[in-house]
Amino acid sequence: MASVQQKEAKEGNRMKQRRMKQSQLWFGLLAAVSIVFILYALTKNYLIEPGAESFLSHKTDLRRELKVPVWLKVMYVHVAFACLAMAAGLINFSNRIFAKSRKFHRVNGYFYLLSVLIVVLTSGYMSPYATGGKVASMGFSALNIIWLFITVTALVQIKRKRIVRHRNWMIRSYAFCFTNMTIHLITSVSNGAFGLEYASAYTIGVYGSIVLLLAIPNVIIRLIGSTGERIE
Repeated sequence: MASVQQKEAKEGNRMKQRRMKQSQLWFGLLAAVSIVFILYALTKNYLIEPGAESFLSHKTDLRRELKVPVWLKVMYVHVAFACLAMAAGLINFSNRIFAKSRKFHRVNGYFYLLSVLIVVLTSGYMSPYATGGKVASMGFSALNIIWLFITVTALVQIKRKRIVRHRNWMIRSYAFCFTNMTIHLITSVSNGAFGLEYASAYTIGVYGSIVLLLAIPNVIIRLIGSTGERIE
């Protein structure tokens, strides 16, 4: 009887260690991608091309007059808080930091929510001037509503002490931090590989990103499983 219990205990420890290694792998991959993207976004938008000339060159046939100085200021705020949201979200997925200070985790979580709200609001200003016209603008509006809804849902779940559900909704929310990267990847493929006009490719990128950013987190959630463990 004792030997059976010992075997079960060993098997349990092996499974726990395996899950820990998997979670560390996921966190390492997430951290690498997030840090590279943050550095790229900050460098490109504040150092290499602070006037966003190449991006603005694609904005043709706009129904509203684009006041470039105002648009750029909003864009700077948008990029800054998008990077802050990505950094805050990444930190809160860390089990080590959570173990050291739950208060910091909670405060940082509210900061993430605030950052997402500012990103959504600034995106709301810029969406009427979206490359691709009204159709792309509607896509951005839908994207903003979905992201905010998912993020608020994550907050509601933790208020109700539903830790696993909170984690899962936060994974879904965090995926939308990669909206810009996903849009430009799809746009590059559509424009470069398939030869679509840039405006059309960008519109496809907007709607394609919504589909991918809703689908991929659910795959990750299934892979992680329904345990109460965190990602790292």
